[in-house]
Amino acid sequence: MLLRIAHLAGLQLFVSCCRAFACHSMESSPDFSLPGDYLLGGMFPLHSGCLQVRHRPEVTLCDRPGTFNDHGYHLFQAMRLAVEEINNSTALLPNVTLGYQLYDVCSDSANVYATLRVLSLQGPHHIKLQGDLLQYSPKVLAVIGTDNTNQAATTAALLSPFLVPLISYAASSTMLSVKRQYPSFLRTIPSDKYQVETMVLLLQRFGWTWISLVGSSGDYGQLGVQALEDQATVQGICIAFKDIVPFSAQVGDERMRGMMYHLAQARANVVVVFSSRQLARVFFESVVLANLTGKVWIASEDWAISTYISGVPGIRRIGTVLGVAIQQRTIPGLKAFEEAYASADKGAPRPCPKGSWCSSNQLCRECEAFTAHRMPKLTAFSMSAAYNAYQAVYAVAHGLHQLLGCASGACSRDQVYPWQLLQQIQKVNFLLHGDTVMFNDNGNPLSSYNIIAWDWNGPKWTFTVVGSSTWSPVQLDINETKIQWHGKDNQVPKSVCSSDCLEGHQRVVMGFHHCCFECVPCKAGTFLNTSDLYRCQPCGKEEWAPDGSQTCFPRTVVFLAWHEHTSWVLLAANTLLLLLLLGTAGLFAWHLDTPVVRSAGGRLCFLMLGSLAAGSGSLYGFFGEPKWPACLLRQVLFALGFTIFLSCLTVRSFQLVIIFKFSTKVPTFYHAWVQNHGAGLFVMISSAAQLLICLTWLVVWTPLPTREYQRFPQLVVLECTEANSLGFILAFLYNGLLSVSAFACSYVGKDLPENYNEAKCVTFSLLFNFVSWIAFFTTASVYDGKYLPAVNMLAVLSSLSSGFGGYFLPKCYVILCRPDLNSTEHFQASIQDYTRRRSST
Repeated sequence: MLLRIAHLAGLQLFVSCCRAFACHSMESSPDFSLPGDYLLGGMFPLHSGCLQVRHRPEVTLCDRPGTFNDHGYHLFQAMRLAVEEINNSTALLPNVTLGYQLYDVCSDSANVYATLRVLSLQGPHHIKLQGDLLQYSPKVLAVIGTDNTNQAATTAALLSPFLVPLISYAASSTMLSVKRQYPSFLRTIPSDKYQVETMVLLLQRFGWTWISLVGSSGDYGQLGVQALEDQATVQGICIAFKDIVPFSAQVGDERMRGMMYHLAQARANVVVVFSSRQLARVFFESVVLANLTGKVWIASEDWAISTYISGVPGIRRIGTVLGVAIQQRTIPGLKAFEEAYASADKGAPRPCPKGSWCSSNQLCRECEAFTAHRMPKLTAFSMSAAYNAYQAVYAVAHGLHQLLGCASGACSRDQVYPWQLLQQIQKVNFLLHGDTVMFNDNGNPLSSYNIIAWDWNGPKWTFTVVGSSTWSPVQLDINETKIQWHGKDNQVPKSVCSSDCLEGHQRVVMGFHHCCFECVPCKAGTFLNTSDLYRCQPCGKEEWAPDGSQTCFPRTVVFLAWHEHTSWVLLAANTLLLLLLLGTAGLFAWHLDTPVVRSAGGRLCFLMLGSLAAGSGSLYGFFGEPKWPACLLRQVLFALGFTIFLSCLTVRSFQLVIIFKFSTKVPTFYHAWVQNHGAGLFVMISSAAQLLICLTWLVVWTPLPTREYQRFPQLVVLECTEANSLGFILAFLYNGLLSVSAFACSYVGKDLPENYNEAKCVTFSLLFNFVSWIAFFTTASVYDGKYLPAVNMLAVLSSLSSGFGGYFLPKCYVILCRPDLNSTEHFQASIQDYTRRRSST
């Protein structure tokens, strides 16, 4: 149904076009047609179109004075040369000749007319509706054309229902690759898909992330701009300004003045111009008029090396022009062919015979007037485009060669339908002047682009090939030393909204574009990953990073190791204390029955010395990497051992006070204390209470090895959890209570006999104990690092040493250095002196 609608619409246009031509006298140049066994159609813009008001459908008459198009003329001659070479070849299509019908497509109406002409049947010259389109046999088998995307899309849409091959030499829009809509379309120019990817790579290569984007009205410019915006945005490139040059644009009009103003305000030093040649000319004349200079202009393939654009007066002042151009190819003999054509006697245009279907757009009066000294110059741009048209003719010839079985040496000359030829063209793979010609599944060629730079160093404009682009995937190869930049010292111009941040500084977007940002340093403990410059990421648990870091560093695991100097000092001090405790125990055992040892507590001294030794032994659990057994025992063993010592010290001081002061005043209490072994009972109850606290501590707040990450960003401190628990506080407070009790009992007995008066030594030792722990807790409040266990050990060692030094060292001194004081007589004399003083008071 859709095909019939397309046919009826095409037929209606055809009739309208024919009626329009009925008003004109028909003339034709003989070079537009060539008879042959198989005909090809050719559509070339030999003249420029004109915009005029029309009151009814009319086909533009192309051959008008002042509209000749040099570029289209070279394409026209390239097809004629290709057909002549093929017809003269004995290897390609032997004993078969190709003919052609060429048309000047200077406008959309002329393009539609030409399309309907090539679709018409050979005899009746009209398009016949029939059920089986595969049996439809128009007068041409394939069409070479057209020059732009809009016309190619129209022609492809009309030819596709009949599956007539259309091979374009210039239409590069990606929309034409959609086989569902254009099944018979192929091309010898690369698709804009690769052109857009090449441009994005070019922008990335030079770090241009802040660009303006200008396109031209029509499918080529608008679709190209949209594709470029989509891909550039994905790659992190921001579009500062985007606009389209309309078909009606005129230099200096309000529309173009506004566009120039916004381009200047955008502050983008790079402008990508994805435009057709015609509208690119209007745009750059406006650029020169607005004196918009000092920028880098990225040219699309359609105007990159066109002298039509480089010839704009004053354009050399605009800055640097880089562009994407199809690879430079030359057609051997084309220039000589055109010179021969100009020198030949072509004769005057002939009138169309009455009643014929001769086309008025098969006429070029100016072509007839060319001479060897006055003919269009063949530029590099026109040569490249002409090569594409030349290549397209050879692709059709190779497809027909396979279809007719010409490989055997002679072609079959069978009837050929367009769809059959289309299948063979899609399969061609041959060499043409050293280049491989073939098509992929979308009908696109396997070719590449050149990257060019405009060069104004000489007297005339030229361009330099500075690199190339190949696919797939698209890869860019550029020799930057060949580019002459417009800035000072030939430096690559910058085009960014915000300059790159320093290492370790994240980008904080300001406004709508992610390319416009402020730089903020990453906080300590975070780093800036190069894959995401807009967010600082936290380091791993075992890592750290300073402010403004671009990477994380492994944390250093620290603990109080055995081999450190601090450990050696503490270990030596603790070992010395243990040796003193053992030596004192031996000394007391040897002098157990002496008055000094008995006055010190007798056998109770061994319990006190043992408890101090147990506390000293707990210090070995602070060295090395914390393990579970050490965490469980080290603080508990000290707390329990020191409790026993303080309990013994308290009960010893209390017992002396009872003996000397209260035995006569409260004899009942004294006898009860002695008979019930009050001293031993007190030590047991006091120690049991601390044991209960410690067991509760171990069960409820179990000390365990832990890795501490919060105190120091660059360290992992291995420690035990006991200092953070309530059990530790309770055990410490209990020992503090016992210390206060011992101090009180000693103070009460400050006036006892000299040999029994321990107030001074005990007071000193307990005060030293208090000072040690106050210093520890003060240090712990301001320092919580690797050496905190060493500070804890120092406090423990100070408590044990002060207890030992305050209580046992004076007695050891008497035993070893003053044996005269270690006698019963001396102690009795001391007691008698105390009794006399009490009696006198």
